[in-house]
Amino acid sequence: MASKGSNAAGVTPEYWDDACKHLAKRDRVMKKLIPQFGEARLQSRGDAFTTLARSIVGQQISVKAAQSVWDKFAALVGGPSHRLSPAAVLALEGLTLRTAGLSARKAEYLVDLARHFDDGTVHVRQWQQMDDEAIIDELVAIRGIGRWTAEMFLIFHLMRPNVLPLDDLGLLKGISLSYFSGEPVSRAEARELGEGWAPYRSVATWYLWRSLDPLPVEY
Repeated sequence: MASKGSNAAGVTPEYWDDACKHLAKRDRVMKKLIPQFGEARLQSRGDAFTTLARSIVGQQISVKAAQSVWDKFAALVGGPSHRLSPAAVLALEGLTLRTAGLSARKAEYLVDLARHFDDGTVHVRQWQQMDDEAIIDELVAIRGIGRWTAEMFLIFHLMRPNVLPLDDLGLLKGISLSYFSGEPVSRAEARELGEGWAPYRSVATWYLWRSLDPLPVEY
């Protein structure tokens, strides 16, 4: 990987090995968990617009259904093998987008996303220099993107090392099973535990997700 936070397809974070050593030294659960997944790593794929569009398409439907809708949507706006462009989305009417199986609301969200990218409301080229919260503020101003989606974007696309997504049910479940013998965990307890993982909270989160589902998530 050329630089931390690079968004080229298929890259892995340069900090990963250092993060694993740090977490294994400081946390008894991580020391046991990390070796179970060998050389598996977080990977960033696709460009920013495509990644966020996929997150909108996939909201509140199954993975299989989301893939079907995505394939139709991608074909409408340039073909599944081509990088999607905001201009191509804006060139289509909402009714045309809905022929891909999108709800009226999701079609509106995708148009709003495209508009933010097309008019420069989101500062993609400055993101590498911006802190996490500043990027989250830009993203949640887009319809259909909440804090959880913005945090997933920080982890999976920008590969920021220290994100702790406290609204993520998988993270809370992983903490519950690995640290609290299955007892329910509050956000406050998860936040306190996560302080011990800094500055690599994204990496610890990724391994807890793996503890629930060995197949790596990709966006």
